Amino acid sequence: GQIRVNSGRVHPSYRLKLDDLIRVPPVSQRSPAERKFEKEDTDWLVERIIYEDSRILVLDKPSGVAVHGGSGISLGCIEALRYLRPTLPSLELIHRLDRGTSGCLLVAKRRSALRRIHQLLREGQVRKNYLALVEGAWQGSETDVDFNLTANRRKKGETFVRVDSEGKPAHSRFCVIERYQSGATLMEVSTTTGRTHQIRVHAAHMGHTVAGDERYGNQEFNLIMKNKGLHRLFLHALSISFVWPQTEEEFFVSASLPDELGQVLDGVSASR
Repeated sequence: GQIRVNSGRVHPSYRLKLDDLIRVPPVSQRSPAERKFEKEDTDWLVERIIYEDSRILVLDKPSGVAVHGGSGISLGCIEALRYLRPTLPSLELIHRLDRGTSGCLLVAKRRSALRRIHQLLREGQVRKNYLALVEGAWQGSETDVDFNLTANRRKKGETFVRVDSEGKPAHSRFCVIERYQSGATLMEVSTTTGRTHQIRVHAAHMGHTVAGDERYGNQEFNLIMKNKGLHRLFLHALSISFVWPQTEEEFFVSASLPDELGQVLDGVSASR
């Protein structure tokens, strides 16, 4: 709200004209050395790095940790990594995961790697697989969900995503792994688009909300799952795969299902 045009505020629909004077407030960014982090703030990262080479590294992100700071969060994964690796000035997130989602998070160590994988993402050449526990008995064994999505920001800064024919294209493929007598289905979900809250909104639109989803979910179902030991969003980024441009090198990385989610599955009875 501090941007000014010709020393005054303008409506968001205002079109800039030749010779307009624009004032953009300076962005204050602390260097890693200036941030008041403690060593224990980043110790957890060491054992969470599940892959690393000269181009990228992959974190097995825990649920509840943001990928970056902001909105009252001073320390996210990328800030902690930069603090832990001060000799790598080009560390950048390649993509994002919701705060409640665990699993594979790609981080670029070089700008060239960032550009190359971003190009693959734009072309739909990066395959991301997730595990999700959803409400109800999903019909059929495999379902392609293609609904465009639009993201809106609410007054409190929260993002709410909805299905919108005028929105951005989004594709998710839901494959049934197991159905449970407790009224839930374990799904493997693959995506080649990475829209905000994509899997959660697609699942909800299909009538099968993700367990533990406080934004798009079913409160009654969430309570049932909570009584079975679920205290987070049941969505885990299981694996990522792509082919490196130029070298044609195949890349694949996976992160095991966290123990707390495995225990939830142990607590439900499978049905055939």
